[in-house]
Amino acid sequence: MQNKDTMELRVGGIDSHFASLEEARDHLRAIHSQSSERKAVRVIVADGDYSLALGLSLSEQDSGTADFPITYCAEFRGKARLLGGPILSDFSPITDAETIERLPAEAREHVLQIDLKRIPIDDFGHFSSRGFSRPIQPAHMELFFADQRMQVARWPAKGWAQIDRPAATNDDEHGGELGGLEEGFYFSDTRPNSWRDLKEVWMHGYWGWDWANSYEAIASRDANSGLIRTRPPHGLYGFRAGARFYFLNILEELACPGQYYVDRERGMLYFWPPQEIDKGQNEAAVSLLQEPLLKIVGAHHIHFEGFTLEYGRGSGIEVSASENIVISNCTVRNIGNHGIDVADGQRCEVLHCEVYHCGDSGISLAGGERETLTPGRHRAADNHIHHIGEWSRSYQPGIRVQGVGQRLEHNHIHDGPHNGILLSGNEHIIEYNHIHHVCQESGDVGAFYMGRDWTECGNVLRYNFFHHTQGVGMGSMAVYLDDCASSTTIFGNIFYQCTRAVFIGGGRNNRVENNIFIDCQPALQIDGRGLDPKPVWRHMVDHTMKERLDAMNYREPPYKTRYPDLKQLAPYYAEEVAIPPEGNLVVRNICCGPWIDIHWHANRKMIAIQNNMIDEDPLFVDREGMDFQLRVDSPAYEIGFKRIPVDKIGTRDNP
Repeated sequence: MQNKDTMELRVGGIDSHFASLEEARDHLRAIHSQSSERKAVRVIVADGDYSLALGLSLSEQDSGTADFPITYCAEFRGKARLLGGPILSDFSPITDAETIERLPAEAREHVLQIDLKRIPIDDFGHFSSRGFSRPIQPAHMELFFADQRMQVARWPAKGWAQIDRPAATNDDEHGGELGGLEEGFYFSDTRPNSWRDLKEVWMHGYWGWDWANSYEAIASRDANSGLIRTRPPHGLYGFRAGARFYFLNILEELACPGQYYVDRERGMLYFWPPQEIDKGQNEAAVSLLQEPLLKIVGAHHIHFEGFTLEYGRGSGIEVSASENIVISNCTVRNIGNHGIDVADGQRCEVLHCEVYHCGDSGISLAGGERETLTPGRHRAADNHIHHIGEWSRSYQPGIRVQGVGQRLEHNHIHDGPHNGILLSGNEHIIEYNHIHHVCQESGDVGAFYMGRDWTECGNVLRYNFFHHTQGVGMGSMAVYLDDCASSTTIFGNIFYQCTRAVFIGGGRNNRVENNIFIDCQPALQIDGRGLDPKPVWRHMVDHTMKERLDAMNYREPPYKTRYPDLKQLAPYYAEEVAIPPEGNLVVRNICCGPWIDIHWHANRKMIAIQNNMIDEDPLFVDREGMDFQLRVDSPAYEIGFKRIPVDKIGTRDNP
């Protein structure tokens, strides 16, 4: 039944008022331009696929009010799909003899083709140098099949090749060597000799460090020496002997089910489907739309509920400079950039959404003003975020949080190559989240990560469950307070089978209290890198962090009153001496397994370590079943340990 204070409009299906969301939006604009009288509006969208030539755009004129919001909702959750690209159906066997000859022998009877120009599609996109320190750019045209991102034909098909040696070497400032970017590197394997040309071949690698990847285009290759040079813009660091990489976008390497190649000159797509293609369970589609599928700018009091958004080259949903926007019960998947991106504005919420198969991050929340510590009050709650960072790889987390005063709660984050949560700013609350199987492709990385700014204070991580974090090379940390990150509270979390569960990298005034560590390697690691005399660390502390400290005018309110510990830094900078990791408190934690490692200029006298239970059975309810709630007779309560609400961690039932 329709309430007299609610206007109900229908899109799609039988007895609909409009064929598209744009028509419904424009109808509301016309009504509101003619009358100031308001009602709540509910735009109900029937099941079906709604192809978008342009993204749905909502602005100030599309706003509701606190009493009368505007709601766009799918009639049944997930059944109304907003599509940024077409579904493909007319695949056929390859008939062109030259193309067949270029394919590996084992692929020739399996690879199908489709003429994209007949659909018609004439914008195939292009590869760009994405990755660490690179700007976010729309993806190339991608192929998705059976709700999976397919793999551009690559070599090796799995795993990595390795750089033989860089063409020139320089000091990497950490006791190793990196090769110059412009000089290139040597790769002696002759496999590339079998490829017809290299003009469209790219390379993806972790060229110098296990936390910094990028995609690089080949400028030239000497078939005799194996010297490979890349096209500008060059990566940020350099090439290291033994670094891992692979080649991609090569027709001759379309050798496995799930791989594809787009011949951009002829407009042909070649695909080895892992299963039979059909419109139902095994749907094939390509991405076209470069702008967000939904874009909300300068609006307020809009609810967007229950839709599936997919097959875009850009982001799924972007909300900017808006207030009281609620994105709920949506599925955002198979997207080239971010899943859901909220920037600036206040009090926007992302609730009960599933976000996955994103080229960049899953959800991003940024808002508030750091100079005045004005909170943004955005919230992400009860979301399921997984399989993210599938193109850009590093520093594209499950959730990115920036600014002041955002809240991340009850989210489930898993399966990503790098961070689960990436934080910058102040006074964010991270609680009741379940995070596991992240950091799977990178090293020196945190499932939760922040760093390199004294003034990013007041952040709280409580009642989160971290387990089975991965890592290569230097491995991973569950909570990584990198490069002197300070004044963070880590309370009531559970860490199970994490390498270096909590890492304090030279920071000050951090509080590690009432946590449970099980089978971590070790539970806690603390260093004093702010005391290291090497130029790379002195530049970080004396220049980068000093500039960020002064930029926040920490000697005056609000920083002076909100974070009085910052004044302790002034004498060190005044006397131009190194800064120790003072003020860190480790109290009332439970540890089953390796406990603490204090090293690299730090020592126990610098750390307050009090009333922790080490290597004593705390009497878990079910350790083998990963139920780390304590029994009522646990000896941990005798040291003042507070019960962790284990049953509340993770996503809650969706109303």
